[in-house]
Amino acid sequence: MALDSPKLKDVLKDVASGVLQLPDFQREWKWDDERIRALIATVTMDYPLGVVMTLETGGTSPFRARTLKGAEDADGRGPDLLLLDGQQRLTSLFQALHREHPVETVDARNKNLRRWYYIDIAKAVGSPADRDDAVVSVPEERILKSNFARRVVLDLSTTELECAAGYFPLHLVFDIQRMNAWHKAFVKLDEANWDLWSQFEELVLNNVQSFQVPMIKLAASTTMDAVCAVFERVNTGGVPLNVFELLTATYAGNQQHIVETGEYYRLPEEWQRIKTGLASAYPVLGRLEAGLEDGLISSDFLQAVALVRTWERKRDRPGAAVSCKRRDLLELPLADFQRLAPRVEQAFAWVGAFLEQQCIVRASDLPYRTQLVPLAAVRAILGEEAGGPGDDERIAHWYWCGVLGEMYGGSTESRFTRDVEQLIGWIKGEEGVIPDTVAEAAFLSDRLDTLTTRNSAAYKGIYALLVKQGAVDWYFTEAPLNPARLVEHNVEVRQIFPKAWIAKNSSSHAAHASSIVNKTPLSLRASRSMTGAPSSYLKPLILESGMRPEWFDDVITTHLIDPSALHDGDFDRFYENRAKQLLELVRSAMGKRTVFRTAEGW
Repeated sequence: MALDSPKLKDVLKDVASGVLQLPDFQREWKWDDERIRALIATVTMDYPLGVVMTLETGGTSPFRARTLKGAEDADGRGPDLLLLDGQQRLTSLFQALHREHPVETVDARNKNLRRWYYIDIAKAVGSPADRDDAVVSVPEERILKSNFARRVVLDLSTTELECAAGYFPLHLVFDIQRMNAWHKAFVKLDEANWDLWSQFEELVLNNVQSFQVPMIKLAASTTMDAVCAVFERVNTGGVPLNVFELLTATYAGNQQHIVETGEYYRLPEEWQRIKTGLASAYPVLGRLEAGLEDGLISSDFLQAVALVRTWERKRDRPGAAVSCKRRDLLELPLADFQRLAPRVEQAFAWVGAFLEQQCIVRASDLPYRTQLVPLAAVRAILGEEAGGPGDDERIAHWYWCGVLGEMYGGSTESRFTRDVEQLIGWIKGEEGVIPDTVAEAAFLSDRLDTLTTRNSAAYKGIYALLVKQGAVDWYFTEAPLNPARLVEHNVEVRQIFPKAWIAKNSSSHAAHASSIVNKTPLSLRASRSMTGAPSSYLKPLILESGMRPEWFDDVITTHLIDPSALHDGDFDRFYENRAKQLLELVRSAMGKRTVFRTAEGW
């Protein structure tokens, strides 16, 4: 790392020539008009601008690069430096002080503007406190108006008018020949302007022309992980950089791919193709109308690819580790991504089908998105090997232990790696191997009381298990609920005993009214009839079904509900009985007994 202090005029020349460019992961950004004027005032007073940070390329950019906004004439030239921090400052100064074009900016309401920047010579040579006011911007036509554009306040549309007003056009500040011509026109207008110009030159122009930019230069040998970390630390006010954006720029800059195909690799387009195909077939993986990062996201896919790659590496080199940390993603070569992505894509399609078998078909019903990453990696590694007798049961067992044991609610990277290795060993029948997610999972008996919202994975899990075990809707009673019917009939978790009724007629704890015990999957149409006490709303539901009452009671029992407790309006008996049945449902899915609390705590 080196620290340099080049002159601003030389830095802006490098921007114009393409010597200094942006890595493609840098987002476009516009500073507002007020901040640009304040920035220019800072330069004219030779006040500190702040350090900018660059990365030396060593002749070969590690990323696809692009010019700063306004320097498009330099497209096609390879950069010597990549700008990691300082894009907004240097872009604003380049456009305002170096180009013969209006600056693209925004106003305080984020409305797009095109402005020229001037400095009021008389104000500029006065008190430094007036310097911010001395820098002004005018519209693209260089005429400033007021009173709803009916009155001209300032007309700078010609050199003569600029000189008459005493407003110097700042885009000439580094063009000595044109600045001298403007100077001659200014002093020719009035001999008194000689002294004024001398002061302006001393107090303003000399400051700008000699202004230095503190610049840190990172060596070309700096690792991708370090570049990413540095970028995020120096850009604390912006949107955090994600790995997908960095890999997009890295893959696009892959020279071998460019030589072989004649074009750069477009990771976003490949991800769009993958995600569109997966989500179209399996909506649980995301709603396309909500964007590519709804449901399964790009980093999930990259993590699964990294898990497969590092598993292969460990197979060949036992001392290596299975991992999907950010470093592993940043070090993922394009060739390996292209090789493994089709396998991982097929694996996520299998995951979508697996979730459908578990009656989880909508993105909003998915307990843990993150749990799909190791599951897809395992499928990609094993392929059809995972289709043997008992394998599907073990995978489902592992999955439900993760959901109902709420094992994926915290830090997941270390669990990813353990689950991949342990689940593969478990499926293969290796002696003594049981995934930690299975061994450590527990469901406390009183957890049902606190499962009240979709924020909990276990809440969503019990909802899905009720559908999976054969619940029949209370209006569309011709067949049990299934993945297609969930969507067709707008099935959601519905309240069984209304909260208001419980508050008036039961001594149960208020939290029980909102518990998953008092909720069940039913269609919107059925819920419209469910007002008042169950003993009241069951009658019209029975009539609408066309069933005999005892047959409708059989429908109610498919939800693990005691029908007599509903008919009698006995919430406490209903709650106790259903809680026991739900605990048995959980036990069956997890393959282990429920943990009961005692007076001592366990």
